[in-house]
This record gives sequence, C-alpha cells and structure tokens, in this order.
Amino acid sequence: MALYKRGDLVWAKMKGFPPWPGIITAPPPELKKQPSKKATLYHCIFFFGTKNYSWIETHKLERYKKGAGNSGAKRSAALREACAAIEAYIENGEGASNFNITPEDDAFDKLVSESKASERPLSPSKPKSKKVNTARPNLNPRSVERKSASNDGESRSSSTASSTDTSSNKKRSGTTASSQESSPSPAAHLLDRPPNITRPETPPLDLFSVSQTLLDKHITPSPLRFGFLGLGIMGSGMVKNLLNSGHRVIVWNRSPEKSREFAKVGAEMAVTPQDVCSAADITFSCVSGPKAAKDMVFGNCGALREMNSTKAYVEMTNIDKETSLDIAEAVTSRGARYLEAQIQGSKAEADEGTLVILTAGDRSLYNECHSCFEAFGRSSFFLGEVGNASKMNLVIQMIAGITLAGLAEGLALADRCGLQQSDILEVISMTSLKCPMISEKGKCITECSFPTSLALSHMQKDLKLGLKLGDELEQPLPMTAMANEVYKHSKRLGYGDHDASAVYIRARF
Repeated sequence: MALYKRGDLVWAKMKGFPPWPGIITAPPPELKKQPSKKATLYHCIFFFGTKNYSWIETHKLERYKKGAGNSGAKRSAALREACAAIEAYIENGEGASNFNITPEDDAFDKLVSESKASERPLSPSKPKSKKVNTARPNLNPRSVERKSASNDGESRSSSTASSTDTSSNKKRSGTTASSQESSPSPAAHLLDRPPNITRPETPPLDLFSVSQTLLDKHITPSPLRFGFLGLGIMGSGMVKNLLNSGHRVIVWNRSPEKSREFAKVGAEMAVTPQDVCSAADITFSCVSGPKAAKDMVFGNCGALREMNSTKAYVEMTNIDKETSLDIAEAVTSRGARYLEAQIQGSKAEADEGTLVILTAGDRSLYNECHSCFEAFGRSSFFLGEVGNASKMNLVIQMIAGITLAGLAEGLALADRCGLQQSDILEVISMTSLKCPMISEKGKCITECSFPTSLALSHMQKDLKLGLKLGDELEQPLPMTAMANEVYKHSKRLGYGDHDASAVYIRARF
C-alpha cells in the first residue's frame, strides 16, 4: 500500500463522485474526529476548488498527476475549476491562503520531531499532544524530501507500542479528540459533504423562440393590458408565452437587467410595482414566497396604491391561505378584484406552456384571464372562494415533497449496498411507480447534477406551509414533518438554490 504524508497532492475518490484533486492536511477543528474502522488508515483531505475537508481511506488515494484521476471521463465545470486551482498551486503556490493552512518549511519537521518525542510518557504539566494538534503541515510540493516517518507510520507505531506506553497514548488521543471537537464554528464544514457545492447554472431563456405547444393552441389574445411582477424561474417562462401569444405586457423585476431582456422582445418596462399596476388592467404577481408577495402589495411603491374599481390583481406566488386572504382583503377594500392562481409545474413546463393553474376568488376575473391561462398551461381550475387554491396547492406539494425524499432515500440505499441506481430507475419505469417526476428527478440524482427546475428552498417552504395548515386544523402530518427536516438539512448543506432533487445529498451523505 502506498504511503502518504501531509502535504502530498492526491486524487481522492469519494463514493458516488469522480476522483477529485486534493491535498493531505491537518484536520480543521470543526471536522469530526477520524473514523475508527479497524485496519483502515484515513487521511484528512482538503479538496481544491470546493475548499471542503473530509476523511478518505488510503486505498482511495492516488498520487496527483496532471490529467490522471478520471482520465477519459467528461469533467464537470466544478472539476475543471478544481484542477485549475491545484495546477495554479503547483506552479506558484497561488491560492495557498485559501486553504486555512500555514505553509512554513519547518512545520512538518516540527510535527515529526514531536511525534518521535511522544514515545516517552508525557508529563501531566506539559502535554505535548496539544503542540502536535496545533502544528501546521508543510504543503509546499517543492520542499525538501522528509527523512522521518509519515503520519501513517505514526499511527502504526502507536498500535504496536509497549503496554507501558498504552496509558499515555490514551491520554494523548483523548486530548487530541477533545481539541478537535471543541468550539465548533457555526459555519463549519460538515463531514462527507461531496465536493460539488457550486451554485447551479440556470440556462438562459431563449426569448425569441416560440414553443410548438403554444402555437398549437391558437390563442386569441385579450385586448386588456397585463402587468407582471417577478421574472424568476417560473415567471420568465410565463411572460415569454404571454408575449408570444400576442398579449400586451408591462413587466417589473427586482433586478432590472431581466426586465431589459424582455423589453427587447416587446414588453414594456416599469420602475416600480406601483407603476405596473397604474399602466395595467390586470396585474399578475409571481415572486419567491409569502413575504415577497406581501411586499409587492403593501411595500413602498407597492401595488395597493393603484388599486381601484378599474383594476384587478392575480396572485400566482405559492403562498398560504392566510397570506392570500390578507392580500385579498386589502385589494377588494379599495374596490379592485382579486384572484389567487397557484401553479403546478416546473421551469420546463412554464417555458413550454404546460402548467396546471389552480384558481379561487373572483369568477369574472378568472374569465377575463382565460387567454392568459391558456398561454401559461394545459389546464386551469376554478375552486371557489379565496384560500381553496392555496390549500390544494400545498396538499399537492406535500405529496410531491414526500415522494421525492423517498426516492432519494431509496437510491441512496441502493448505492450503499452496491446496486446500480440506473437499474433501479429502469425497473421502476416498468412498474406502477412510473411517472415523469421520478424519471426526471431520478436522472438528476444518478448524474449528481441538480440544475434548478423547482428550487429545493421553495419545496421546503411549501412543506413548512403545509405543516402550518395541519397545525391549524389539528391534522397530524408525521411524514411531512420528517420530509421537511430532510429538506431543511439539505438547505443547511448549501443546496437551497439547487433543484429539489438535491435532497439526495442529505440522504446519501
């Protein structure tokens, strides 16, 4: 078996991910202590590019050589970035300050000399193990060759020490463990996080193309003027289809750059939500959540200032019943009409115009929005009084969230026990479990790529709102509560902006 020492550059293999360039280093204080599997040697690896740490078994390491590791395989953007980072380090030490390490030339020598001294019983007044733990290894790949034993040799020598040294070894190990586990940082890296935490790239929307689905609908556009607040993942696709079906649209977005892009294809730009409502007969709102939805109405320069008997407001944000009722009361108190229109679907379905729209509120407003709903989706439903659409949407989102968490957990177990995840999905496709969501999200999981179709943070938000509704009605929702915790943990790992299928990260790691 190859011997490695701190400072060695390696390709490190974590199960489920390609070999990743890293460097053997001292574990940071927030990293939990080394796994205790017998007859297995571990090294603490700092991963280039992602700047994460993890314990990796020796047999899963390979000395770093440019172009090796996963030669012949297609490298992701994150892996290419990591390879560039290690090459920059090899050439001129670039980025060394980002490793949370100190590259002094004598650090490794100091560590080795103290490890030799550890063969003698330690004096209670001067526990040298603390010095060993705080010493920083030399990470300069061009430093002089070390003549003394590596950290691996230190581990083996401690296991074969005489019985007279056993008690002192235990004291040292206890001191080291306590120093590693004390005072964890709130932003501590979590062990076993896979080396791929970069923010997902959202492919740009082609505003000049028209979906065939939309063309096949032969929509007759309404003569009314429509406003649209929010050009996010879902809003962008819906506004594009409104414009392509011939509707007149005034847009506003928190980031003006997006509004300018839509202005190039025929939309009018407004400076504030209030300006949108002033110019439009009917204003749609599709933003990130309940708080943002209220800000559009009640905030500074909000829509409420322009509400009157000639105006109407359609709330398309996924919100709870109480938020919808608050907005409805404020809008109708000024003589305007209100409709909640919750959407079921993904980014791809918003772009294609195949969403499902659940509405409740003013029936006449629903009829006036019919041509818009045709452009947005395949079907729309009117469900009666305000609040019904929000409640139905939350129930559906709860079912979807629980199903996806179960899929992630099952595929994680399959991988752990040596089964091919692709085989699991192929078998599922031949059973009654077959459905578009499992096929789409299963593909993301097997590829460990999570481009955002429905953001994980939005799914967790809907589960939280569903639990709130259950509390109000005293309805037990144990499965939803458990799924919500899994999504919350995935957010904490840094995957809130990724697709909801990234819940697999929590299930697997």
